[in-house]
Amino acid sequence: MGSVAIERGLSSLAGVPDAVEPASDAIVMLRVKTGDESAFAYLVQKYRRQMVGYMYRMCHNPAAAEELAQEVFLRVYRSRESYEASAKFNTWLYRIATNLAVNHARDTRHERPENTVRLDEPDQETGATPDLADDSLTAEEQILRRERMAVIRKKVQALPERQRMAVVMHKFQQMDYREIAEVMKLSESATKSSLFRAYETLREQLKEFVLVK
Repeated sequence: MGSVAIERGLSSLAGVPDAVEPASDAIVMLRVKTGDESAFAYLVQKYRRQMVGYMYRMCHNPAAAEELAQEVFLRVYRSRESYEASAKFNTWLYRIATNLAVNHARDTRHERPENTVRLDEPDQETGATPDLADDSLTAEEQILRRERMAVIRKKVQALPERQRMAVVMHKFQQMDYREIAEVMKLSESATKSSLFRAYETLREQLKEFVLVK
């Protein structure tokens, strides 16, 4: 029963199941807790792209990002009985994803040189290829743009683990300080401090390429 529900959820991309009406994600997750398979499918469909994008930002490996995103939803399903509505679903989900990403990074730290992403790979969050040639740019501008993107990615990946996770959530997932703090189990002040240090580092290292706000 459980494996069937997971499979249906992970493969359901055709539309929001009719059985699930618009509601807060916490309420939908409570329905998952009671065994509602359509509720689980709804959450997978709603958050799958976000999770793939988040994992891609963390590991810069498209295949690994897909696998890790799937594992996030497997863990959500397996942990459904422990979910409490007092926990915001989005925060709970990203906490699971972040813990998984951290463990993956630690387990594969010696493999990273082999996992570097090509500059022309589509962005896993938007499906776009921002580093492909732009007809509006000159050949020289296209080369400079690719070099800049490569350097930015390298510098973000080189940040200390906590700072890197905070930057990815803040800059790419558009999460606010409070949400990031809840995911990382930090105070808001500690989160702001971590982001400040990260952006100061990036601003200094990338000043020749881009202004980091």
